[in-house]
Amino acid sequence: MNLTQKSHWIKERAKAIGFLSCGISKAGFLEEEAPRLEQWLQANHHGQMAYMANHFDKRLDPTKLVEGAKSVISVLYNYFPEQKQTPDSFQISKYAYGEDYHLVVKDHLKTLLHQMQEQFGDFYGRVFVDSAPILEKAWAAKSGLGWVGKNANLITKSVGSFYFIAEIIVDIDLEADAPTTDHCGSCTACIDACPTEAIIAPYVIDGSKCISYATIELKEQIPSYFLNHMDDWMFGCDVCQDVCPWNRFATPHQEPRFTPNEKLLQFHKKDWEEITEELFQEIFKKSAVKRTKFAGLQRNIQFISSLQS
Repeated sequence: MNLTQKSHWIKERAKAIGFLSCGISKAGFLEEEAPRLEQWLQANHHGQMAYMANHFDKRLDPTKLVEGAKSVISVLYNYFPEQKQTPDSFQISKYAYGEDYHLVVKDHLKTLLHQMQEQFGDFYGRVFVDSAPILEKAWAAKSGLGWVGKNANLITKSVGSFYFIAEIIVDIDLEADAPTTDHCGSCTACIDACPTEAIIAPYVIDGSKCISYATIELKEQIPSYFLNHMDDWMFGCDVCQDVCPWNRFATPHQEPRFTPNEKLLQFHKKDWEEITEELFQEIFKKSAVKRTKFAGLQRNIQFISSLQS
């Protein structure tokens, strides 16, 4: 197989496995992203997410993660749910409805890598699902899978943005794709709708003002800045995606492991206020929500409830 045939084969296998799409880039230093990341960190927009300031060089250069890396294969995996929580409920981000995406997507990525090794022979590659210092959105955009929108999410014209991004970095040459163009235009829906004004400028997020940061990343008390601005979000936030016009093209995923516990869909606010640790473990078994732990979810619920009482 030549480079074109190899790249085509990988994309076909990725879709057969269940990925929405697949794109390929040449591995190398991300020159355009370097100054943006540096400015973002210097402005302390990462808040208490200290890990974002670690491994600066690795975030920008995949050859420092995989020795001899020549290609970055980016894939998208749909998580848009068919059924959603009742409106009279404290909300969690749609990506956390079912089993932890780290486990689900990594299993599919490993399948793709294994099939590639069977087809192409011996080569080295590593799979990454939000588990290493990689600028996933930058690589996906570079691979033509979408553009980074004003809400800093990767957006694709055909499917919106409710998907996970993951990578396989390999030490073989493949035919690279070209980036697509930005289609946000003059739209400011995400900026206007953000409950905490975390989108401080088009394409720039102050992470320390984001509801996802407050409900997941922050381990101490939620700052008073968030008073009256939580919009019932107890884990994460989807507002900037929910209002994005491109997400009218989002269609339900076909991943059984993302099927939520029925109680998640049926619970009302009172049920969440009275939730026990036993119920928490049942509803969020293998879920990404476990990252905030029972005490963290209780803190979030109590913070929102105190404003509504």
